[in-house]
Amino acid sequence: MMFKAKVVKVLVTLGLFSTMFSIPMMPIASAADASCPNGYVGLTFDDGPNPSNTTNLLNALKQAGLRATMFNMGQNAQNNPSLVQAQVTAGMWVGNHSYTHPHMTTLSSSQMSSEITKTQQAIQSATGTAPKLFRPPYGETNATLKSIEQQNGLTEVLWNVDSQDWNGASTAQIVSAVGTMQNGDVILMHDQYQTTLQAIPQIAQNLKNRGLCSGMISTSTGRAVAPDGGGSTTPPTNATRVEAESMTKSGQYTGNISSPFNGVALYANGDSVKYTQNFTTGTHNFTLRGASNNSNTAKVDLRIGGQTKGTFSFSGTTPTVYTLNNISNGTGNQQIELIVTADNGTWDVYIDYLEIN
Repeated sequence: MMFKAKVVKVLVTLGLFSTMFSIPMMPIASAADASCPNGYVGLTFDDGPNPSNTTNLLNALKQAGLRATMFNMGQNAQNNPSLVQAQVTAGMWVGNHSYTHPHMTTLSSSQMSSEITKTQQAIQSATGTAPKLFRPPYGETNATLKSIEQQNGLTEVLWNVDSQDWNGASTAQIVSAVGTMQNGDVILMHDQYQTTLQAIPQIAQNLKNRGLCSGMISTSTGRAVAPDGGGSTTPPTNATRVEAESMTKSGQYTGNISSPFNGVALYANGDSVKYTQNFTTGTHNFTLRGASNNSNTAKVDLRIGGQTKGTFSFSGTTPTVYTLNNISNGTGNQQIELIVTADNGTWDVYIDYLEIN
């Protein structure tokens, strides 16, 4: 993982703070968007993607209803193209963070160009679209770099709030940093830290309490604006979400629960919930949010039209999401069933919702 240079970060953050008041503030969100009366902020995550944490980060952001801009390193994108695509699928925006995370201002112009273009190519190869945003490593920039960014159609994006997650900030301190954000602000966070991951639910609640929403970063100003120029903060998706408690319950011990979420508990072999879903196409991704009721792994099978298509696994009592990708299904009305098919006293499961996209 790439670590930020402490002294450089402090200097850059102070420099940005000293200039931020001269930057024109973006207009407050439209009054028609009642959920975001005080505007939009830019949540950004540097240095990804990485196999150890990116999926967890994306799941946490989706669960919290947040969107963010992921400033990816080119070599990480090259090595993990499926994770870059997963970022886009999750409704995130993807930016360029150089190929190897060097101190860009120490490089020759040709080296600068290589760092940027190789990353553009890696991300475009993974997603089909080249980034429009560039964040220089350590926030270090100069006229030569800005010129090369412009040649590649990139807008330079720094930050005016630093979470300090790279500097050992606790989850509470990261949430506190978000608490200082106002309309148009952009915060620096990173892909790889558990403290940052754990802060996501509290970040969402903090913003909601203050009438703010997560937005995209404008290619004109480098500041946060409404997602895609509209008012919705929901990631673009054709997903269908069905709450478990609204499904038909069967089995000896199946019942509704109110903790750790409003959902259903499946306690014994044969306990299940089911409902009928109409499909117009034959392949989908199925995401189930759930948890074990103890420290053991809980498992629940997905059946479609009476056929078992895969198994969701939940390790421990913390609610998480588990996705089965590219599952084939019949078209038309199909019965979807979530069922515990083996029970040795440790597979009891809590389920929240099933999402299909």
